[in-house]
Amino acid sequence: METRNTFQKNMIMEQVRRLPHPTAEEVYDAVAKIHPAISKATVYRNLGAMSESGLISRVKIPDGADRFDKTLSKHYHIRCKECGGVYDVDMPYFEGLENEVTDTHGFEIDSHEIVFVGVCPDCKIKKRGM
Repeated sequence: METRNTFQKNMIMEQVRRLPHPTAEEVYDAVAKIHPAISKATVYRNLGAMSESGLISRVKIPDGADRFDKTLSKHYHIRCKECGGVYDVDMPYFEGLENEVTDTHGFEIDSHEIVFVGVCPDCKIKKRGM
């Protein structure tokens, strides 16, 4: 059983590394093409466990499905509002930014996640061609 479990985890990890910021559904679809007997629950459960244990990162996308990222260092993301693609942002992570927030609601802020929103280059080209 452990061999199968390791095999499944390896397939899932391979897809997270191969696909750009995939959703759980995208990982499942890719793994199922290789190993049709795998269940969606197995993929989702493993992605959750892998992100909780720090093997991969979970990127929470406002108004969208969570994404998974092979990059473990803290960084920002941008989501295309046209196609929904998620990409890394090439800028430094601002350590301690949460300490600069003035809170009037009583929160104790301990971290931050920022997802920028815009239009990717491919979608800009498609919009111009309309």
